[in-house]
Amino acid sequence: MNRKTLVLPAVIGLLAPVLVACGGSDSGSEGGDGIAVGTTDRFVASKSTPAPFDPADAYDVGSWNVLRQTVQTLMAMPRSGSGDPVPDAAESCIFTDTGSERYVCKLRKDLKFADGSPITAADVKYSIDRVRTIKSASMVYGLLSTIDTVETQGDNQVIFHLNTPDATFPYKLATPVAGIVNPDDYSKKALRNGFEIDGSGPYTMKAEVKDKTLVKAVFTKNPNYKGQLKPKNNEVSLVSFADADVMGKALEKGDVDVMTRAMSPEQISTYSTNPPKNINLVETPGMEIRYIGFDTASGATKDKAVRQAMAQLVDRGELISEVYGTTADPLYTLVPAGVTGHQNSFFNKYGDPDRSKAAGMLSRANITTPVKLTLHYTTDHYGSATKKEFEVLQKQLNSSGLFDVDIDGKLWDTFRADELKGKYGVYGMGWFPDFPDADSFLAPFLDKDNTIASPYANSTIRGQLIPAERREADRLTASKSLQQIQNIVADDVPLLPLWQGKQYVAARDDITGVERALSSSSVLQLWELGRGISD
Repeated sequence: MNRKTLVLPAVIGLLAPVLVACGGSDSGSEGGDGIAVGTTDRFVASKSTPAPFDPADAYDVGSWNVLRQTVQTLMAMPRSGSGDPVPDAAESCIFTDTGSERYVCKLRKDLKFADGSPITAADVKYSIDRVRTIKSASMVYGLLSTIDTVETQGDNQVIFHLNTPDATFPYKLATPVAGIVNPDDYSKKALRNGFEIDGSGPYTMKAEVKDKTLVKAVFTKNPNYKGQLKPKNNEVSLVSFADADVMGKALEKGDVDVMTRAMSPEQISTYSTNPPKNINLVETPGMEIRYIGFDTASGATKDKAVRQAMAQLVDRGELISEVYGTTADPLYTLVPAGVTGHQNSFFNKYGDPDRSKAAGMLSRANITTPVKLTLHYTTDHYGSATKKEFEVLQKQLNSSGLFDVDIDGKLWDTFRADELKGKYGVYGMGWFPDFPDADSFLAPFLDKDNTIASPYANSTIRGQLIPAERREADRLTASKSLQQIQNIVADDVPLLPLWQGKQYVAARDDITGVERALSSSSVLQLWELGRGISD
């Protein structure tokens, strides 16, 4: 095994860390044995989520990573995950006005679905309008909220008329919600239940299902794909595991070749210092964040003083030290470090944890203490460390004497459905950006039709600051509005940011392209993986 030191491109101004990996950038052989990739993402077709892989409903990093292999979009992010989107199903896309309100895309010639049927501009319009018509409970349609109408000219030109300037619109067209689907397979007014996917992406997918749960997704190279990607394998499987320990044992036995999210902090520590034979760990820049959400309309958390007191008490340094170690960093705003517009608004307002300050906040608001709350979290979606994380948060709040906190964990399928119905006063969530821009860490939580169905509505944020930052094609110029949003969030505390995570991939040493398996935006790029011999 030959270890190499690799450095990835900067993530929007953030220098990438040194990596340990194997193989050159293009040393993988196309074809050969299929590659198996492990994940702890769980995909269940249930009453609350009947259509896990329908672009009109899917809105979590796991489902999106399946869709990105199979459903093509007009635009796509570069391999690094940062920078401007590039054409994929489109030959070209461009704003044709100075106000970022008219966006025109020309399709590639002879574009086809995987079954060989041609793709026309009408199919693109159908796909986009379908999402906006269904308006699923996941709220993913909110990403397309700036669209007024979609027009076609001939078979190969699509024109998007926006209802407000939106310089981030090309990024949104690079997300799976804008995936192109075949009208023959997807009803215009109803979700497509189950695990079947029909698109024009680099792979087709066959699902292996047990008890309505996806066990394995087998991706086979799509011979009809026309786009910017060049898959380095003919077949790759995504294998779902119940937990990180089982996944790790499968990697060490050779049952899988690669494992991705979510590795446990203990695994990452072991693989960093004393990796098993023939296994390498790759660390890459990431933009994953974790936060606490609040019901700002009812219950104890309706009072801003309660939310502010929690913000004053939470000790991020202790939380990370006890649970995540070197795999995470404290986060004092919703926008992670390294993203243009980031500023430490929560630290600027609250400083270090301080019980006396928190007590004063509650006293001035005539809040009787201890305030009784339940912190809700998901047991299976963000990794095995989540339970311990909430135990630490519970301890921090209860030890102040100002709060009486219980914790309650549920499986993601139930947790997410209940959260969207507003059943939780306080809940823990994670976020991977829809696209690598500060807007994607703010608007999805604060705008109308937000992804967490939050009742929080700030007229300045929605009516002035989000529209203002979206008018600016130069994101440095947009920073002023973005930072004002972060300051308001720190004062009102509709959400409480906790930490920013790093990304890790572990792989056997005959697998190439591992350093690009996850982009900086946490896009799983299975097409980058190959099987070969290290240089």
